[in-house]
Amino acid sequence: MSSDTLVLQAPKDARCERKAPNLWAPLEAASAALLAGIMVLMLVSSFSRYVFSLSIVWADEFISIAFLWLAMLGCVIAMRRNEHLRLTVFLEKASPALRGYIQAFAIIMVAICLGALVSPSIEYAQEEWFITSPALGIPNTYRVAAIPVGISLMLLTVIGYAMRTVGLRQLVITSVLVAAAAGLLFLLEPLFHEITSLGLIIFLIGLVALCLAAGVPIAFCFGLGTIGFLTFSSYVPLMVVVSRMDEGMSSVILVSVPIFVMLGCILDATGMGKAIVDFLAALLGHVKAGMSYVLLGSLFIVSGISGSKVSDMATVAPALFPEMKRRGNKPKEMIALLGTGAAMADTVPPSIVLIVLGSVAGVSIAALFQAGFVVALVLLMVLLLLARWKARHEDVHNVKRAGLRQAVKLSVIAAPALLLPFLIRGAVGSGMATATEVSTIAVLYTLVVGQVLYGGIGVRKTYGMLVETASLSGTILLILGTASAMAWAITQSGVIQGLSTFLANLPGGWIAYMAVTIVVFLVLGCVLEGLPALLLLAPILFPIARNLGINEVHYAMVAVTAMNIGLMMPPIGVGFYVACRIGGEPPDEVMGAILPYLGALLLGLVIIALVPGISTFAL
Repeated sequence: MSSDTLVLQAPKDARCERKAPNLWAPLEAASAALLAGIMVLMLVSSFSRYVFSLSIVWADEFISIAFLWLAMLGCVIAMRRNEHLRLTVFLEKASPALRGYIQAFAIIMVAICLGALVSPSIEYAQEEWFITSPALGIPNTYRVAAIPVGISLMLLTVIGYAMRTVGLRQLVITSVLVAAAAGLLFLLEPLFHEITSLGLIIFLIGLVALCLAAGVPIAFCFGLGTIGFLTFSSYVPLMVVVSRMDEGMSSVILVSVPIFVMLGCILDATGMGKAIVDFLAALLGHVKAGMSYVLLGSLFIVSGISGSKVSDMATVAPALFPEMKRRGNKPKEMIALLGTGAAMADTVPPSIVLIVLGSVAGVSIAALFQAGFVVALVLLMVLLLLARWKARHEDVHNVKRAGLRQAVKLSVIAAPALLLPFLIRGAVGSGMATATEVSTIAVLYTLVVGQVLYGGIGVRKTYGMLVETASLSGTILLILGTASAMAWAITQSGVIQGLSTFLANLPGGWIAYMAVTIVVFLVLGCVLEGLPALLLLAPILFPIARNLGINEVHYAMVAVTAMNIGLMMPPIGVGFYVACRIGGEPPDEVMGAILPYLGALLLGLVIIALVPGISTFAL
């Protein structure tokens, strides 16, 4: 989900312990305390309900309040660290002189977005005073006040950043150009009101695309498009944007997102993922394509613990790449397999993408978890077959097979780590626990096992992971919020009705609709980074799929798989560059090598799309 590359600016999963600047210590301490408090309260509440049959009636309300504050404070921390998700592939190709102006434009657009929302967010918080929570009996303002506080702090952060890093000449010239463009839009406002589709093209497509290309963080691209459309093409107050952001960020289901992010950090810190890799290497490392099998198998299993593609790749690559190079594997082939393996594994629960999609599209997360495991197995098989064919000439005569004693020892070390993904899937699939509850149980399990068997984690490192988790969660949840607002604006434009009619009447019925879905998510998965694409399109495409008789779980699997493949497709796919960065090879070298593996994934995707039983068989 996150990465540190020239393409996507985001938190570094593998370095969750980074120390924060002293000036920001109180804010980061508050975010760490909120996350820790949420996890503790969820554990206590679950334990009380299942063991004593006593419900803590105010727990959900308190968690809802803390969660929104955690999200907004995390957004501020991410803004301070310049860690909001954004595309920079076009920025890096610009000349140094032009790059300064593009960066100034990006900063100005972020400031405009935040500045436009300060007053509406305060108004929204005031309006919520008249809504009282049932159990705690306090006004909802105490919860939603997090939005204006977070927006205001982010605005101050952006202003300070601009003063420190951007030249005055660049800021002034860019500001004048932006002001002139805004003036022209105000002059054209009557035309936008008369032709609604023109406003949609200009703001929700053109402005968003322009901001994406300029390196504006994705969340603010969506926000700017929505603000522009509502300001110039409608009479809807901007308080609606804040309301939709609140709705998009506040679902209780989404509480599991930061907790699974924390779980990925613990996985990296304790070395549990490496224990799994070492065990699989002892079992399969001596056969042809053995290390490729180990790499793919490790990604499949580890993804069930961390729920993060970057955490998966950062765990597996350092443990396997040296030995694979020693056996003659080419670095570009290894990275190609790493990237496509991570794409394959993103449907393995606990996938953050599946949790968010279930929340947005109204699909059972337990059903998505069950189906995701089976779908990932299909993709794993096509990659294993291709890896074996590519290794048909590999010489393994000099490879020493691990002894029985060593294999048994490694199995004992890896057993607690291997058990965790099956506990997660079993608990959610059987209905014993929700995805949110099982996330806290998994964190507790990993902390205890890590402390006893894998060396443990110090207090300072744990604190750093809590802060880093808040930062990454804030970036994800802000995208959820602004994407929710943009999806609402698109729906209100009236275009959706025409699009729905067109798609529902495609020649070829549901198969043609599946083909269109695959193409759309392949393309948008490249450009937007997968999660925002799902958030924007799920409310639009899922109802059409239901009307065509397509099982919603089957449709979800096709959409998520296509999105993941698009994420790894060069020359734009973000995940492709992440894998290259982790593997330490230039993208130009890897680009040709990854194509056969992407072809294998596409073949698996077609099979999944044409055979609904693969997705629904375990339901």
